[in-house]
Amino acid sequence: MSLVPGIRIGIQLPEVERVVRWSEYREMATVAETVGFDSMWLGDHLLYRGDGRPERGPWEAWTMLAALAAETERIELGPLVACVGFHPPSLIAKMAATIDDVSAGRFILGIGAGWNQPEFDAFGIPFDRRAARFEEALRIIEPLVAGGRVTLDGEFHRVDDAVLLPTPHRPVPIMIGSIGDRVLRAGLRGAAWWNTWFDWFGNSAEGFAELNGRISRLCTEVGRDQTTLKRSACLLVVTDPDAGERPRPVEYSAATLTDARARILELRDAGADEVIVVSDPIDVRSIRAIAEALG
Repeated sequence: MSLVPGIRIGIQLPEVERVVRWSEYREMATVAETVGFDSMWLGDHLLYRGDGRPERGPWEAWTMLAALAAETERIELGPLVACVGFHPPSLIAKMAATIDDVSAGRFILGIGAGWNQPEFDAFGIPFDRRAARFEEALRIIEPLVAGGRVTLDGEFHRVDDAVLLPTPHRPVPIMIGSIGDRVLRAGLRGAAWWNTWFDWFGNSAEGFAELNGRISRLCTEVGRDQTTLKRSACLLVVTDPDAGERPRPVEYSAATLTDARARILELRDAGADEVIVVSDPIDVRSIRAIAEALG
């Protein structure tokens, strides 16, 4: 049973708020599962620099997700979201199917086109034409994680009768994390989920409803039954006003432990099937505090 009736509740685990070691990730994941969260998520980034803050970077997301899958039993998990430019798309499909097997069918493949140019440059990854690269990558990823075979001689990638063996137990569900028109038009045709970051809708139910309406219209335009698409919204929640691990928003308000439940219910009523809590700070104490506030 979810922490809030009628809607799934997820939690984003730390990325670069501070240096977090494996033992703390494992504890946070097991606590999140124990107190009732439905899903947990890791950002997929390599490096942050040049934004006026100290240079910083997270652990590699796929490796960490595989380890977390082995340490948990019920909670769903995935990248929020994996950049298709960081790996060959056929390898992304292979990694997704592997973690889905480790987790016994609890993995959700969140994907997007990427946005943080300094990490692309630092690691020698092309940053140009990201929407076109995403469109082509999806032509490889979607059929592979559904158990099919793919041959494609594309502009950016080439695969020759690629297939995932061992055969995945199920089609791995895909979640598109984007508000870009081309990425959405490509991804909404077959994705199980769509996700939006809190900045993109001002952390409010009204902003989400407006953005969600656009998603429904795009579904219609690409021939997708919009009622079959699940909607996921991130919500910034300040659990300790003195912590300040994240920059505080100026143009909109963060939720707090006092009003988080009410704001989640508002998002539910605005069409969200899931709310992923982005906590400031994010640690075991805040995970427990959020669960208590919501329950």
